[in-house]
Order: sequence, then structure tokens, then C-alpha cells
Amino acid sequence: MKYQRLKEIIRDSKRIVLFTGAGISTPSGIPDFRSANGLYNEKNNYNYSPEEIISHSFFMAHPKEFYEFYFHKMVYKEALPNKAHLYFANLKNLSSVVTQNIDNLHTLANSKKVYELHGSIYRNYCMKCHKFYSLDDLEMNDVPRCSCGGIIKPDVVLYEEGLDEDVVYGAINEISKCDTLIVVGTSLNVYPAASYLRYFKGDNLILINKSHTPYDNMATLCFNEDIIEVINKICE
Repeated sequence: MKYQRLKEIIRDSKRIVLFTGAGISTPSGIPDFRSANGLYNEKNNYNYSPEEIISHSFFMAHPKEFYEFYFHKMVYKEALPNKAHLYFANLKNLSSVVTQNIDNLHTLANSKKVYELHGSIYRNYCMKCHKFYSLDDLEMNDVPRCSCGGIIKPDVVLYEEGLDEDVVYGAINEISKCDTLIVVGTSLNVYPAASYLRYFKGDNLILINKSHTPYDNMATLCFNEDIIEVINKICE
């Protein structure tokens, strides 16, 4: 029974790293991007594709349209950590979380070390004077502006922008040192993040994702199902 095997691997691991994508947060009410019902495939009233809107060049040229989309489609202030976030946060042998998500739910679940590859909606900075603003500081009905007059930008990595080198280094370092890597809720088609799996040298690669991934045949265990279902089964 592979659920029992997963339970044993988690119990016996000395150093676990959790690598997550949007699929771990969908049970919290946050839509993913690439599934059939995801953000990229839903009908909208915009004249641009979501990929265009959440690009650096679009943000610079059309901040009003960017923020209209961003606040309505990417910011979920009421979302709370679900059973999966909480389960992993409570593992004593969890070394760190590496996430592609910008929703802050791992931190809210009290995971101690979280590498946010794509940033967070909860951090925002003035592009002119670099003053910090929390999400609660922002008026979510217009382009947020600093007291100095500069436009405030969310600390999320847009298309055409590079990842933070310190975050990337920390994430790769954690992945290279763990004995168990648990990948949850990601198709592993987003680069460069997906390429970080090649640094894993440990014993157990666990993949939990509704759809198949390019790494399925390399996994110690592979679960093509919802993460909450898997958590429920290993907690029985």
C-alpha cells in the first residue's frame, strides 16, 4: 500500500524539503494557473492574455490595467492555510519549504523556513523610494502610490523578471541536502523552478499532483490525486 509506504518514508526521513506549486493552495480557494479550470484558461473581459498582463513590460506600460487584473485574480486576502499546509508545517523533520506560490500560506501555517521563488503578495515596495508597504496598506481599487508619489509594485516575480539570487541559492542548497523531497501541486513545467529538482541527490522523491509530470517515472512514489486526499489517507 503506497500510502503506508509514504507514511513510513516521512516518519523515517531525517531532512525533508517540500516543493510546492499552486495545487497545494487550490483547496484554500485560490485557483491555479494552468489546469483546465485555471486562470490561464478562464474566459475574461481583458484584451490581453493573463501571461501578457502579469509581465514586467505590461506593468510598466499599463499599471492601471495590471492592478485591476492583479487585485481581482491573484490576491486572495481571505484565504487560509488548509490541511496540507498545516500537516507539513507540523513535521519535525521538515527542513524547509520551497514554493512557487505567492500566497504566503506556508508562512501563515507556521512553516519556519520558506523560500518564495516568485515572491509574495504581502510585500510591496515603492519603485521610487523603496519604502515598504504591506498588502493591508494598499487601496485595492486603483494604482497604489507611495507618499513620495512613486508607483508601488508588488514583490512578485513577473514574466521577464529574474528570480532573486539569494532565494534561488537557498532553495537549491536545501534541495541538494535533503534525503526526501516531496513535490506537491505542480506540473513541473515552469522553469527555471522545475529545473531545481536536478540538484536532489537524496533517497526519496515523492510526487503528488493531479496531472502527470515529466518527473513521474523518476519518483519513488507518485500520486496523481488531490493533496488533501493523500493527507487524509496517511493520517488515518
